[in-house]
Amino acid sequence: MNYREATRDDTLAIATLHAESWQVAYRGAYSDDFLDGPVLQDRIAVWERRMSSPRADRFVVLAEDGGEIAGFACAYGADDERRGTLLDKLHVRRDLHRRGVGARLISEIAKWCIANYPGTGLYLGVLEQNASARAFYERLGATDVEGFVDSPPGGGQVNVRRYAWAVEQLPALGQ
Repeated sequence: MNYREATRDDTLAIATLHAESWQVAYRGAYSDDFLDGPVLQDRIAVWERRMSSPRADRFVVLAEDGGEIAGFACAYGADDERRGTLLDKLHVRRDLHRRGVGARLISEIAKWCIANYPGTGLYLGVLEQNASARAFYERLGATDVEGFVDSPPGGGQVNVRRYAWAVEQLPALGQ
């Protein structure tokens, strides 16, 4: 497995994996009409915007397996004054779950945080219904700090849990 910073050339692969991941993991939370319809076009538009306008505070890292995308993570440095860097996205191909790809992507994000945003923690939102993702983050030492309601693409509302790692946890996470 190779890990590297994403480039604009990776946009379609990232958007495709993102859409495929949502179609499975977010079923029952996001609208079926959205997941069975425009989810791919929506994710392509989002990733084209993101990748065509680089930001110093954004880091997108890929995992590649045999030249194909295996997973990706996206973070925004020092996004929140209290919690630190936002882990905005983390998705791994379904057939590679439980093989360490997601943990290594988080490790790459943690290293980037330490190098570029020292003194800040890391946090993310996880769908309340996504028990496997919540357990994954808890295994990596994240703490469930609060819940909130969000409005996802495609309409409706979803219950989300916010997980966080304190700044002191990042060195171990980045190993």
